[in-house]
Amino acid sequence: MLQVNRSAAPGRLRRILFVAAGSLVAAGSATAAPASAYAQAAPLPLTPPSIQEPGRSGDHLTITVRDAGNGADGTFELYCHPGGGDHPDVAEACATLDRGTRWGKDAFAPVPEDTLCTMQYGGPATAHVTGTWAGRPVDARYDRGDGCQIGRWDRLVPVLPDLRQEGRS
Repeated sequence: MLQVNRSAAPGRLRRILFVAAGSLVAAGSATAAPASAYAQAAPLPLTPPSIQEPGRSGDHLTITVRDAGNGADGTFELYCHPGGGDHPDVAEACATLDRGTRWGKDAFAPVPEDTLCTMQYGGPATAHVTGTWAGRPVDARYDRGDGCQIGRWDRLVPVLPDLRQEGRS
């Protein structure tokens, strides 16, 4: 409990409080940066300027498809927001990625290791997707080696080519 000595001169108490308050103000202002330091700071871009094209956002993917057949093999550039690149279906590919993008979820995440998958083979096709999506780096590999991998591939159609058999979806 704090006791106040009432016999102390009121002027002395005021002087102590005034000095203490002044010390706090001086300590606080010594650590503050001048306003001009904040005015000169600029936000950093999501991707380095050497990678990002002028007028483009950070949503850029390079998709390399191999062994898919039917003319689907190759390397394609896909830009979204705004759309562009040489991908065969820019608008639908961007829309598919937008629908699959959720806060806290990786749209390109691999199948979890403890997942039970059907033992079916979807063909020799492989894909490699690299770039930046939603401000995050992407480096994802796809194949069609089992039911889980086939499902993961099919969720990205038309970013990846549609290899589903006729009559199935």
